Amino acid sequence: MSAPAPQPHNRSRKQDDEEEEEDPVDQMISRTGCTAFHYAVQECMVEHQDWRRCQDQVRDFKNCMQDYQTRRMEELRKKMGRRPENNS
Repeated sequence: MSAPAPQPHNRSRKQDDEEEEEDPVDQMISRTGCTAFHYAVQECMVEHQDWRRCQDQVRDFKNCMQDYQTRRMEELRKKMGRRPENNS
């Protein structure tokens, strides 16, 4: 007697049972408030296929991300300033 033939892996996805997961990068960018700038860079790249022609969009996205980082660092400094020091 021979062993039964192995069954191939089922690689199909159940569309009805699974929600489409959001890209982790998109999730991170949405928390910054810079999503529109990110999409503008993507759209420009699709249209022109050349970074040199998308410098305005890249600059705007970069500025938005820098503003977010500045705000975030200020929030963290304020939180750290309010923390009671543990002098045990």
